[in-house]
Amino acid sequence: MALMLSLSVEAETLPRENPVPGGIAIVPVAPETEPAPLVYYEGQRVLLVPHDGGWRAVVGLPLSLSPGRQVIRVSDIGGRQREIPFEVRSKTYAEQRLFIKDRRMVEPSAEDLMRIEREQEIIRAAFTVWSDLPLKSLQFQLPVQGRISSIFGLRRFFNNKPRQPHSGIDIAAPTGAPVVAPLAGIVVESGDYFFNGKTIFLDHGQGLVSMFNHLSSILVERGKRVGTGEKIGEIGMTGRVTGPHLHWTVSLNNSRVDPELFLPSN
Repeated sequence: MALMLSLSVEAETLPRENPVPGGIAIVPVAPETEPAPLVYYEGQRVLLVPHDGGWRAVVGLPLSLSPGRQVIRVSDIGGRQREIPFEVRSKTYAEQRLFIKDRRMVEPSAEDLMRIEREQEIIRAAFTVWSDLPLKSLQFQLPVQGRISSIFGLRRFFNNKPRQPHSGIDIAAPTGAPVVAPLAGIVVESGDYFFNGKTIFLDHGQGLVSMFNHLSSILVERGKRVGTGEKIGEIGMTGRVTGPHLHWTVSLNNSRVDPELFLPSN
């Protein structure tokens, strides 16, 4: 079933294209005079917007992706399918080494690992949410006023042990500072998790999901619709942290991508 989208997205409100692992590719798929097709990448539905007279697929690229030729699969309203290729460039991310005093946060116990696995199932489900919401803008505002203390994609070592790359950005701010919705959305999940601490997931529409970690308080309930700039929580240092900050992840078609690509250019 084709999407019924009528709002045109302006150039300045599209995310910045950067077709690298952890980045975004914007791929033309059809003229706007045609009904919106369905677009998939690696089995995941892809965000689609009308822009500059045509339909554009806004494709999130996972950090684990190898550079080279990639394809999206497009299905029109009649069910006809085709592939559109695009190229992904290479990118090398820097290292970051952190020391965590609580050894459980680096070497969890067997009981902790059982809890972590249960929580990972919830987190995976939140990132795969899809809702057919038309998006007039794909430009975010910062969810908290502060200093970006850790950038996206860093290859991380905790107490000299290699761990997953940094899947978001960290924004340092005082405990209790307000955290707001960077874009309108619906609260699809929240909870207090082993590594992430108190956490909120916002569904912005069409596979675009934000995650906010390490909060001291959660001020919204699941199912609540929030507007851009509406307060949803407060800065804290719950979970695996070295100080008070917000870890903000942006997921697009279930791929964690650089949130700074959605922020206004300086």
